[in-house]
Amino acid sequence: MINIENILINKSIDAIDYLYKQKVNRNIIKIEKTNKDFKGDYTLVVFPFLRFSRKSPENTAKEIGKYLLDNTPEIHDFNIIKGFLNLEINNKVWLNTLNEILKNDLFGISKPDKSSKKVVIEYSSPNTNKPLHLGHIRNNLIGFSLAKILETNGNYVDKVNLVNDRGIHICKSMLAWQKWGKGETPEKSGKKGDNLVGEYYVKFDKEFKSQVQELISYGKTEKEANQTAQLLLDAQDMLRKWENNDPETVNLWKKMNSWVYDGFNKTYKSLGVDFDKIYYESETYKLGKSHVIDGLKNGIFFKEKDNSVRVDLTDDGLDKKILLRSDGTSVYMTQDIGTAYQRYNDYKFDKHLYVVGNEQNYHFQVLSLILKKMDNDWAKNLLHYSYGMVELPEGKMKSREGTVVDADDLIEEMISTARNMSEELGKLEGFSEDEKENIYRIIGLGALKYFILKVDSKRNMTFNPKESVDFNGNTGPFIQYSYARIKSILRKAGEQNIEVKKEINVEIAIDKKEIELLKLLYEFPKIVNDAGNNLSPSIIANYAYELAKEYNQFYQDFPILKEDNIDIKLFRLAISNKSGEIIATALNLLGIEVPERM
Repeated sequence: MINIENILINKSIDAIDYLYKQKVNRNIIKIEKTNKDFKGDYTLVVFPFLRFSRKSPENTAKEIGKYLLDNTPEIHDFNIIKGFLNLEINNKVWLNTLNEILKNDLFGISKPDKSSKKVVIEYSSPNTNKPLHLGHIRNNLIGFSLAKILETNGNYVDKVNLVNDRGIHICKSMLAWQKWGKGETPEKSGKKGDNLVGEYYVKFDKEFKSQVQELISYGKTEKEANQTAQLLLDAQDMLRKWENNDPETVNLWKKMNSWVYDGFNKTYKSLGVDFDKIYYESETYKLGKSHVIDGLKNGIFFKEKDNSVRVDLTDDGLDKKILLRSDGTSVYMTQDIGTAYQRYNDYKFDKHLYVVGNEQNYHFQVLSLILKKMDNDWAKNLLHYSYGMVELPEGKMKSREGTVVDADDLIEEMISTARNMSEELGKLEGFSEDEKENIYRIIGLGALKYFILKVDSKRNMTFNPKESVDFNGNTGPFIQYSYARIKSILRKAGEQNIEVKKEINVEIAIDKKEIELLKLLYEFPKIVNDAGNNLSPSIIANYAYELAKEYNQFYQDFPILKEDNIDIKLFRLAISNKSGEIIATALNLLGIEVPERM
């Protein structure tokens, strides 16, 4: 594959050597894409060479430009803007590059080999006391996309999920169902299991707050009331019973968790995400406790007067972190320690990403420090992939108050919105009902995924369902429609018995706007690499939009099937076909499907 940037870097090194008798390292050569306001394809920044030339930026750029033009057949012309040397690449180079791209079915995709890294990505990590909500959707979409991007960069990737299936929050749902459920089940109520259990979590919070207010009215302080309300004491007692394997408690836990898992699986399937392995906190917390007890024996941890076990992180600028409560029960940190050991034993990973919201930054900082104190060299390979919160225009969501946006409801709303907008625009006339419903699903989910993933993951964001399902602008449906348009052109070419070639005539004359589209195709491997290095699905998302936008401009400006010159027609069909393939590949890296017709 022609690497134009490498050619320019190498020739620039030769120019400095020839003109100024200086051997320079590659890292001093800065080649950038030329600003769209100026003429050129690539720009060489000449300021670092002024100490060699001892001339003005303009004269230095002129000397280097002349050398490159005389000695680099790939360069057609150059111009100078102060200390910036703008280089124009020969059109034939771009056409030869297109031929190489057309022949490469794995363009932009790297396959793993013996030197590839092993990466584990944990995402989703739901609690079994409530259904998945909008926040979980962002988590799942980011994690699933990161896995695809890292795989496409040639890594071995394993997608894992840690289900938080034990703890006081789980006992709250169980206790509420026990007190007020009257034997209600998903089958009897017609509700999804995770939704049913979530209702009892909300019920617990409502009744707990009522008890707290009653205690305050009897003279208790708010803190005292929160600590002594009978519902909380009962939930804590239930947790102790669970950890002591009380049969009745364990059977209730298994029954209600099974309802939740069935609900989760339906949501994951609708969302189009999956996992290679699922871990359960109920299985890893004991391993975590054993490692904490070993750390206590070895003097890494210490015991407080109340018998709780802690780690002293004050030398690291933090506090004394609890690892086991005074009654011996575990905390989140305990199970995360156990899970980390289990994962490393399972995978011997080179890197482990935890896709978890930024409210847990402190938790993962502490986890890494603890594992390092426990003399685990692999702890340095743990990375908290911290992302921002997602809200609706109405504001922040709260699970225990029942104000979250249920994931299933949102998915259905997106599909419904896609249905309504498509019908208003009359885009699917003549399609069967089954075809329509599948396209509505693809559009609705594509809108949801793209709207969330186009935003830098580190930023908080507001999700607006209607704004995301727009067939114009920076949206998933716009990009999907661009792909469907390309497929329509290719179908018409087939009906006219025109074969789309994998090699085009490089002697044809092409327009500057066609070159701009070709340049975007050429950039795809670098985009994939950048997205992998920066762990950023938004890089892929925004590239897909730029490509779709550039293709649509190309489509508006140039005839394709009506072009009289057969070589130019074949060129435009070939570049259309490859644009479609790359749009589909880019959207696939975001977990987004593309419709063949739309």
